[in-house]
Amino acid sequence: MSDTPPADGSDAPRREPMFAIPSVIVALIAALVGLYAITDLLSVAGQDAVLRAFAFAPGRLTLAIWPDRLAELLARIDSDPEALAEATFFRQYGAAPWTLLSYAFLHGSWTHVLLNSVWLVAFGPPVARRFGAPRFVAFFALTAIAGALAHWLVFPLDFTPLIGASAADSGLMAAATRFIFEPGAPLGSPHGDSLSAGETDPLRPAPRLIDLLRQRRALGFIAIWMATNFVFGAGAQTLGASAAPVAWIAHVGGFVAGLLTFRLFDRAPSQAR
Repeated sequence: MSDTPPADGSDAPRREPMFAIPSVIVALIAALVGLYAITDLLSVAGQDAVLRAFAFAPGRLTLAIWPDRLAELLARIDSDPEALAEATFFRQYGAAPWTLLSYAFLHGSWTHVLLNSVWLVAFGPPVARRFGAPRFVAFFALTAIAGALAHWLVFPLDFTPLIGASAADSGLMAAATRFIFEPGAPLGSPHGDSLSAGETDPLRPAPRLIDLLRQRRALGFIAIWMATNFVFGAGAQTLGASAAPVAWIAHVGGFVAGLLTFRLFDRAPSQAR
């Protein structure tokens, strides 16, 4: 579908290509897939070194902030053989604060990285068009960090590595929820103020969060997302859908951060005025 003006010189609105993906999304997916492809070629020892250096382990952050809790960890040595290894791990690698973000660029399998890439393609484009590339990247980073911190609050002394872009993907879903149900948006209501058929406006003003939560369709989407995240996140191992624990708390953290911080990144309000 062409973006060029009509041949008759009319002022008919131009239409966006249906499957156009912003370049920032393409670049982000290339980074995720490329990094996994590189780590997949490493030896087991090399992959372990990458996880130790760049995966997020909540216990490292806890011991860095409250060193006294190291004694609590060492007190578990008799009952927990891994406690000594975890304490040694912290002494060797320290807090590594960059892992609050770098973990989002690591994945455990091709299925893991491709699934997160699919979610990026599904929810990222409308958000990227609305925010612009720099704000989109900053938002992706913020929601990834928020997901890691939510996971840390619930599992402060856990040393299991957290990896994957799912928390940031969840933040993008939340950001999309803030405007996709508005008239003229991709899932906008056909009732009330609406644009012409086939026309969308990615910068139409979004409602306040309190008003969004009064909209039945938006509230239903959020409720279904939360329920699905709990069932397939908390119960993934029980259902046999995943061999490793799914950090569903991190997903919730990213989603909530996306809802709450949307206005900080949104370009629409100033342009609407």
